[in-house]
Amino acid sequence: MKNEMRHWLAQWLTSLDMPTKGDDPITVVVLAVIALMTALLVYGLFMRVLVRGARKVIARNTAWSAPVQQYRVLEKLAQIAPVVVLDLFTPMVLSLWPTWQNLISRALELVMLVMVLRVFFGVLDIVRMLIATRPEGRRLPVQSIVQLTKLFLFIVGLILFIGILLDKSPLYLLSGLGVATGLVMLVFRDTILGFVAGIQLAANRLVSPGDWIEMAKYGADGEVLEVTLTTVKVQNWDKTITMIPAYALTTDSFRNWRGMQESGGRRIKRAILLDVNSVKFVDEALLAKLKEISLLTPYLAQKHSELAEANAGREDMAMPVNGRRLTNLGCLRAYLDAYLSTNPHLTPEMTMMVRQLAPSELGLPMEIYCFTNDTRWVNYEGIQADIFDHLLAILPEFELKPMQRPTGQDFARAAVHSS
Repeated sequence: MKNEMRHWLAQWLTSLDMPTKGDDPITVVVLAVIALMTALLVYGLFMRVLVRGARKVIARNTAWSAPVQQYRVLEKLAQIAPVVVLDLFTPMVLSLWPTWQNLISRALELVMLVMVLRVFFGVLDIVRMLIATRPEGRRLPVQSIVQLTKLFLFIVGLILFIGILLDKSPLYLLSGLGVATGLVMLVFRDTILGFVAGIQLAANRLVSPGDWIEMAKYGADGEVLEVTLTTVKVQNWDKTITMIPAYALTTDSFRNWRGMQESGGRRIKRAILLDVNSVKFVDEALLAKLKEISLLTPYLAQKHSELAEANAGREDMAMPVNGRRLTNLGCLRAYLDAYLSTNPHLTPEMTMMVRQLAPSELGLPMEIYCFTNDTRWVNYEGIQADIFDHLLAILPEFELKPMQRPTGQDFARAAVHSS
């Protein structure tokens, strides 16, 4: 391809009655001036036609305009053209000095290689920025993929660079990589571990930008800002930044809240401790008060007929243990079931229940297990607090008491009472 372009260039110069080979110093100067003027002319045409024309087209799309201007890909592409022109003129200008011709041609080829790599890197950065602006792009490991591609291009470019510099075939250089592999593994052990782990994170989508992760070992609890091939950048909820090695996420355990966020429901799993001594059968006075609670009306009506049928024919019902009876704890549980099912901030499609846990010396735990339909942290905490505010406030209506350890005031009142 290069020889064909040089042949065409020689024909063009011949048609203009210009020299095509520097056989004497004057001809060398003339060809050098022609080469510089042609390079400047080509650069100017590329800047005016390619860069300005492309900018006008790209300006119509606001998403492309900012990244293209930021990374200046068009300008970098236009800078390659004059170097190509100078490389084509070099054999003609320096035909009297083969050594200098070889050195300068090799130098220009190295410059072109670096410029082409800069263009590819700029294109990759533009693609990364465009994908990152889209909502679905935040879930993709774009940064890791771009870095991996850049690393591959850099290795290929380095091999070509050394090959041009030494005037050797790239295949000749590849044969010597096996000798250096052991030394590279020893010196860059942590970098290689991070690189492999970054590929695993990107391929399996273990962590993506925007995820909420917890990793106590590194003090990380917050949103993932960036996932690279060697590190994961996390902004904690106190606005501090934690950098986690990528290989740590594949060797140590961590919690990713992405599943909760994608499901649309966040779990409430909290218990309140009740005083066991306040649990009792429902008497007539308490039953009359409970009948005034509208959410309990269906439950009490069902239980009335159920207990009447179960206790029919039994004698000596004056004894509380004879037959089946309502308890204030059972009525509270039924009320909470009805209350949760009517709460507009909870998700009925997910598990929802009120259950008793095993009693201990601290009391009887009554646990609420449900899912909110709002996964945002502040809103979630507000919904959970409203539920337990209501629960604590209605306990006296069921003649139940919460359980807590005695404080200094409790001991002081007990001492006054005993005296």
